[in-house]
Amino acid sequence: MFSHIMLGADDVAASKKFYDATLGAFGIGPAIMDANGRAIYMTPTGIFIITKPINGDVASCANGGTIGFAAASPAQADAWHAAGLANGGTACEDPPGVRSGGMGDLYLAYLRDPAGNKLCALHRM
Repeated sequence: MFSHIMLGADDVAASKKFYDATLGAFGIGPAIMDANGRAIYMTPTGIFIITKPINGDVASCANGGTIGFAAASPAQADAWHAAGLANGGTACEDPPGVRSGGMGDLYLAYLRDPAGNKLCALHRM
């Protein structure tokens, strides 16, 4: 459904460190930096980009917005969460674990990146 996701960050280097670590837990290599200073993660299923806002304004996170990353297992979601905490992220929501609801049992782990964006690693049980 998605071709790419792009997030704004005032400190792209801090965000790159965070995402190199968290996406590395999923087996995704470090970002490529382009000539415009954007950190780009390319995978067979999509592209994830961190950039300073093109309009020059301060970056801001979406209140109520969450970006979810697919985890292959609860252990991989936990590794993602630990990597994020060790690289400038902050925990949010409940601790990582199984939550039951209308979509069945899901293993969820939540973080905020260095720019304040809310993220989730999700594994469908």
